Amino acid sequence: MTAPPPDTPAGLYRTVRLIRRFEERAIELVTSGEIVGGIHPYIGQEAVAAGVCAALRRDDLITSTHRGHGHVLAKGADPARMLAELAGRATGLNQGRGGSMHAADFALGILGANAIVGANAPITAGAAWAARRSGRDTVAVSFFGDGAVNQGVLLEALNLAALWRLPVLFVCENNGYATTLTVENAVAGTVTGRAEAFGIPAVTIDGMDPQTVLEAARQAVHRARTGAGPTFVECLTYRFDAHHTWEHRARIRYRDDEEVRRARSRDPVSIQAARLTPEDRARADAEIEAVLDDAVAFARAAPHPDPADALDHLYATGLRPRPGGGA
Repeated sequence: MTAPPPDTPAGLYRTVRLIRRFEERAIELVTSGEIVGGIHPYIGQEAVAAGVCAALRRDDLITSTHRGHGHVLAKGADPARMLAELAGRATGLNQGRGGSMHAADFALGILGANAIVGANAPITAGAAWAARRSGRDTVAVSFFGDGAVNQGVLLEALNLAALWRLPVLFVCENNGYATTLTVENAVAGTVTGRAEAFGIPAVTIDGMDPQTVLEAARQAVHRARTGAGPTFVECLTYRFDAHHTWEHRARIRYRDDEEVRRARSRDPVSIQAARLTPEDRARADAEIEAVLDDAVAFARAAPHPDPADALDHLYATGLRPRPGGGA
């Protein structure tokens, strides 16, 4: 069956459901030891990735964060190759070298996740500038969390994007916590105020509703593509799971159960599911499970990278360091 367009109700549902089940299957592989080092689950925030990426063209660009699986999948990456990447296999998106926090697929405009908080913003601005210089109407999106709004590198990117009217959409996924630190204890002023200080239009939206995110993203993408410059969108969302799967063992307490329960009452998967018939939901769910069954089998069957190739892909020229050190 041909998948529906990603910007339709059925398409949005398939994306949020795929991300949710991908993350749940990935957590199972972390627990079994097949994904080493753990992951930062995106569970609860699926509406942001789905809504924003549904407003983009294939040739548009995105950069992501340490919590980036949802963005990569929403932009169209192969779930099997993505899961193989998390498992450190040679058939992964980046031959098992990027892992959970550095997945990329340039063919799809996915310029890479980034483990450094806020560090993807200037990469996005640079990519947008390069696209405009080449005469293309490409739009670039930078995804980042509330913790990044206090990083100077993000403010520098906002400044340049405003000065040069770059076609950039800055998407802040405000899930309320920078690891365990609340926004209230970390952010002076407001999140949107960071962008407004540079003259960038900024809005705060419901980041739990895929359709709401899509509508805001469409407006921002249109503005960027027509030369009007950047937009900043703060998506109020919530992660239902741990900051990192390490918490499943450590069981640290910084949120009470009632807070999480209240947040789960507005599950983005359930919100979008309500817009489909039960029959359409069941069909989509079954198809997604089949895709992920194949993805798990693909990842498990794939070989690990050959240690003899460990120094490949480190240098743009292809040069390898000489034995004993030196360039």
